[in-house]
Amino acid sequence: MASSSTNTLAQRRVAYFSMEFAFAQPLKTYSGGLGFLAGSHMRSAYALKQPIVAVGILWKYGYYDQVRKADQTMDVLFMEKVYSFLEPTNLKFQIWVNHAPVWVTAYYLPPTVFGTVPAYFLSTELPENDYLAQTICHKLYDANPETRVASSILLGIGGAKLLEKLQITPDVYHMNESHPLPLAFHLYRQYGSVEMVREHLVFTTHTPEEAGNPRTDIRLLDRMGFFDYLPLDDVRRITNISDDLFNWALGALRLSGRANAVSKKHREVSEQMWKGFAGTAPLVSITNAQNQAFWADPKLLGAATANDDTAILAWKKEKKQDLFEEVANQTGDLYDPAVFTIVWARRFAGYKRAELLLSDPDRFDRLLKNSRYPIQMIWAGKPYPFDYASIGIFDRLVHVAKQYTNCAVLIDYEIRLSKQLKQGADLWLNTPRLTREASGTSGMTAAMNGTVNCSTNDGWVPEFARNGINAFVLPEANVEAPAHEQDAFDAENLFTLLETIILPMYYEQPDQWLLMMKNSMHDIVPYFDSDRMAAEYYEKLYSLPQSVNSENEVLTA
Repeated sequence: MASSSTNTLAQRRVAYFSMEFAFAQPLKTYSGGLGFLAGSHMRSAYALKQPIVAVGILWKYGYYDQVRKADQTMDVLFMEKVYSFLEPTNLKFQIWVNHAPVWVTAYYLPPTVFGTVPAYFLSTELPENDYLAQTICHKLYDANPETRVASSILLGIGGAKLLEKLQITPDVYHMNESHPLPLAFHLYRQYGSVEMVREHLVFTTHTPEEAGNPRTDIRLLDRMGFFDYLPLDDVRRITNISDDLFNWALGALRLSGRANAVSKKHREVSEQMWKGFAGTAPLVSITNAQNQAFWADPKLLGAATANDDTAILAWKKEKKQDLFEEVANQTGDLYDPAVFTIVWARRFAGYKRAELLLSDPDRFDRLLKNSRYPIQMIWAGKPYPFDYASIGIFDRLVHVAKQYTNCAVLIDYEIRLSKQLKQGADLWLNTPRLTREASGTSGMTAAMNGTVNCSTNDGWVPEFARNGINAFVLPEANVEAPAHEQDAFDAENLFTLLETIILPMYYEQPDQWLLMMKNSMHDIVPYFDSDRMAAEYYEKLYSLPQSVNSENEVLTA
């Protein structure tokens, strides 16, 4: 793999750096949506024969194993992972972290194992390292701030050095989120100018949330080696960041030649976020997508292609029964395939509002006890293991679910359970506060499996939903209103929508419900299949460099 200035667009070699990849259930190198997105991208890139190599980290304990305490509330288990299908490269090299050498090796995932581009996973789990250095690759998103900084150094600088050892010279280095940002400073050392860095570096921003756009004491980053030990004055000069709290996303936007948001709405929100900051890369929108070949059931696709309504409904009933066996196994509740089943499943975070229906307990109780239009409710998802507020929401739902035989909270939300939920649900519920969801992709894979979406009008939804035809969309709350007023507005509209439109349609107009299922499956592809997305990355992000944004007045951060 060698670089050439004469490469055509389709031949431009890309190195894709990501803190997480969701390639398959057995490989625990992901936490949630960022990893699911990266996994689908790399599957489509492989199918399209794009010259991309993936670079990540081999997490010794993965993200975490979600287990239960004695009272069924959530607990966290960190268990060592072992993978016989990864091939050791036997390469060893050093990076510098906190002014000390750290030895690094890498493991190779061949394309034929899971149908992805070639992937390399970095590790510091070597006898040459002391225990502290080994912990850099122990836990995805470690709670220790210094360990998280060190993992970014491992990914960015260690990943670049690995490619050098492998004699791989990409035309484009792609940072999937700002985690690999030390890569930019390593490239600056290599090329000697910001202009040259921008010719080779691109950046995807995935969230407007503060947690996804970290700010860290610049002196801590300097001491740790985040800037590849460039003089701090040079760092401030090339990033134009004078604040002592270094904004990772702003640094990535100013050192990249091109950047993208992950939906059209996210681009609008991001442009407002960075309005006034000169020197940022031009921001385009490349809407997230998921890999249909991986996520959709072939049997359902065949039935849908043949327009075989009987086969579609039989498949859905079968998949509901498969899901309900998991519900019974985890909770002891026996669900009925004939009953309307609502699923809320994704990463647990406050703005996603898993507990929105609980804001009116009496109305929620009536909904669950409605004998005319019975429902079954399932929640699933992983909070960050040290986000005790989100764990508290999960545990509250567990306690509420104990009061009902048609309400369940499942653990172990990983690829396997995600597929089961999306295939077995009737309605996929998505409830983020407006402007807070950059894209979201779980509803895409639900639609691929004949599940109808019900969502606030955020992220990818405005680009897909035809309200009442292929999905249900809640009226838009006033984003300027206090959060509790937005929550009350959305909860009222969600209850009303369920009670007056969705449930009557399912039980009294089954042909109309089936039509919505079919419309959803039809409309989700090809635009929300990651083959489109992978091609768009080449067209919009990996193309020739563009000038940085100089329209706005310079504001330092």
